[in-house]
Order: sequence, then structure tokens, then C-alpha cells
Amino acid sequence: MFSGFANAQGSMQTDFGEQMLNTVASQSIRRMFSQSDSVEVTIRCFPSSKLLQGSVDNVKMQGRGLVIKRQFQVEEMSFETDAISIDFGSVLGGKIKLKQPTQAIAQIVLSEEGINKAFNAELVKKRLDEVWLSEETGIDEPVSFEDISIALLPGNQVEIQAKVDVPGQDLQIPIALRAVLSVERRRRLLFAEATFLADRIPEAVRDLSAQMTSDFVALLNDMVDLDRFDLDGVALRINRVETQQQRLLFSGYAQIDRFPGA
Repeated sequence: MFSGFANAQGSMQTDFGEQMLNTVASQSIRRMFSQSDSVEVTIRCFPSSKLLQGSVDNVKMQGRGLVIKRQFQVEEMSFETDAISIDFGSVLGGKIKLKQPTQAIAQIVLSEEGINKAFNAELVKKRLDEVWLSEETGIDEPVSFEDISIALLPGNQVEIQAKVDVPGQDLQIPIALRAVLSVERRRRLLFAEATFLADRIPEAVRDLSAQMTSDFVALLNDMVDLDRFDLDGVALRINRVETQQQRLLFSGYAQIDRFPGA
């Protein structure tokens, strides 16, 4: 009788601990984002008594309608960790402290609309304003790339159109290109095999537009680096990128050094 009562009490404690861990983990992960429509976290620990020693089988997260750094929209993000070891005492204080870093399989989904909005984000616009072009253009003052729009196409292809504003010369040159998305060193998105779409550009400025398009591609290839968008304690790496209708899917992993706020 007393043994059964003791086992029941121990089960209640570990169940309570698992519920608390789920709550704390959800709150911690939400802190990574400026905004979120939903963040669901599931902690798996079997038997649950392992939790008292800080041993967790894995953590799963599914988030929708996320905003990173108040400017970058993510339609969906999910990850699932390996087994992790935590300081259970930190959970009682409302935090999760990892005893050692862990990795997680991750997937991120961006919408075409969200990508286009990102071009208007302050962090991105800073890189698109006051840009010096190559000498081949014959323009010896900084320009700005404006009205950028991207269309996601099958086969990892994208089409991009923009305008180049040349201050002081009352010039606004349209540019247009098609490229194939690829990944470099698991952290940088490249616009490879870029092709100038001459038929989209008036003949009078076609040569100048072609050179500006080349400069724009070089600028993009230097911009989209995940190290610039790391979350608090979480570094993302890409293994694969894929276009699906009006969505862009990234598959890779996350290196989790600490939970946010820990």
C-alpha cells in the first residue's frame, strides 16, 4: 500500500515536472521571436522519472506566423533535438539551462510575400542603399536598389526585378534576372547561374542594365548569410533549399548552445 502510494507520488512529481518543462520551454522559445501566431513545444522523456536527473529524449517545436528581429517573416519553423541534458533546477526557476550544446533537425518555410517584405526591412535596406557599382557602368557615385520583387519558380529558380536609382542624374534603370538558388557552406544562399532578362529592359538602357544586374547579383550573394540572422543561442545551417509553389523551404539543422533567456 505504502509502496503504491510512493510510486504514485513519484509519478505525480515527474508528470508535474514534465508539464513545467513544456511550459518553460514554450515560453523560452517564444522569446526568440518578436511575434508568433503559435508555438507548440513537446518534450519527450520516457520513463518520465529520467527528468529528475535532467535527461530528456528530445524536444520538438512547431511554430507558425513567426517574426524574427521585428522585420523578417517566417511562415513555419520546426525543429527536433537529439537527446539533451538539462539542469532540472533551472526549470524550477523558469529557465532551461543545457548542460552541453545540442543539435536539432530543422525546417524553415518562407512565403514569397514574406521574402518580398524582407527587402524593405531596415537591416536589408541598409545594404541596398549607397551601393558603389563596378567601373564598367561608368557611374562614379553610389546608387540605391529599389522596388525589388522576387518570384519563386519551379526547380529552385527565381526571377527578380528591381530599379536602380542614380541620384544626381535623374536616372532610374530597371534590372531583371533569373537565377537558381543554391547553398554555400551551409549558411549562405547563392543566386547561381544568373541570367540577364534582356527582353524585360528597354533597348536604350539594356547594356547599362546588364552590368547593373551583374553587380546586383554579387550584392545579393554577399547579403543572404544566416550568420546575420542567428537567433538567441541558436545558429541555423542549411543542407537543402527547395521552391514549392510560392514558398521557399530550407532543410538543415540548428546548433543550440543555450535556450533563450538562460
